[in-house]
Amino acid sequence: MKNEVRRLERIIHGHTVPMRNWGVAQYGVESTLPVGSSGKSLAELKDADIREERLLKRLDRYQKCVYALEVAAELLDDELHRVVYDCLLDRMSYRAIAYHVGFSRNQAKKTKDAIMNQLSQNGQFVTLLNAEKKAV
Repeated sequence: MKNEVRRLERIIHGHTVPMRNWGVAQYGVESTLPVGSSGKSLAELKDADIREERLLKRLDRYQKCVYALEVAAELLDDELHRVVYDCLLDRMSYRAIAYHVGFSRNQAKKTKDAIMNQLSQNGQFVTLLNAEKKAV
């Protein structure tokens, strides 16, 4: 979701969004004929507004989910669980986590399961996630 947030921010706040009608270069007699204005039509502007509104809603939803996942690390009791959770957020594999922390790959999976159980039973995290679902 972090990558999608970056991409949506770049589209909405940075670069121009490609339109569906770009036009084609004309050759021969057609190239000498007059053409319409180079401005965007009302239909194109409306389509762009609809798309931008949809992207803004998705961006807002993803930002809230990423925030909830980042806050969840503070709700964990054990420091080892926090380290493993941060490694999972950094998209490390079970093998890399096991090597980093110093135990087996199966133990990394069990620790991840224990983290998920602890978070699912935590009332603050459940409230945060429910608030995000209602916002969607």
